[in-house]
Amino acid sequence: MRLLKGLLSGAPLNRDLGLLILRVGIGLSMLILHGWGKITGGPELWENVGGSMSNLGLNFAPKFWGFLAAFAESVGSVLLILGLFFRPAALMLTFTMLVAMVMHLSLPEDNPGSGWNAASHAMELMLVYLALFLMGSGKFALATKRGRA
Repeated sequence: MRLLKGLLSGAPLNRDLGLLILRVGIGLSMLILHGWGKITGGPELWENVGGSMSNLGLNFAPKFWGFLAAFAESVGSVLLILGLFFRPAALMLTFTMLVAMVMHLSLPEDNPGSGWNAASHAMELMLVYLALFLMGSGKFALATKRGRA
C-alpha cells in the first residue's frame, strides 16, 4: 500500500523513473525493430532510405541521408537508452521520424504504405522524441552521473 501511494504521489522520483522506462523502452524498440537493420543494411539500403529526402527537396547524396537515418535509429537509440548526448540524439530521432512521416504522406494513394494510417506511427514517435528532447533524460542517465543532465 505504501508503494502504491508513493507511485501515485507524483514525486520527482516517479518522473525520473518514468523517463527511464520511456527512454529504455522506446530506445530498444527503435534499435531492434528499425535501427539495427538499417545500419547493417549497407550502402544500397542507405541509398533507398535516403531517397526519402527528395520529399523535402534534397535530391542529392541519398546514401549520406540514408546513413544519417540509420545512424539516428541505431546509435541515437543507444545514446537515448544510456542518457548520453541525450538531447542531440532525441533531436536526430525527431527529425528522422518527421522525414519518415512525410515519406508516407508523399507515396501514391494506391501504395499500401501511404496516407495518415501509415504515417501515424512515425508521427507518434516524432512527438515522443520531441517531448523527450524538451524534458531531458532525467536523473537515471549516464550524463547525470557525469554532472551533465
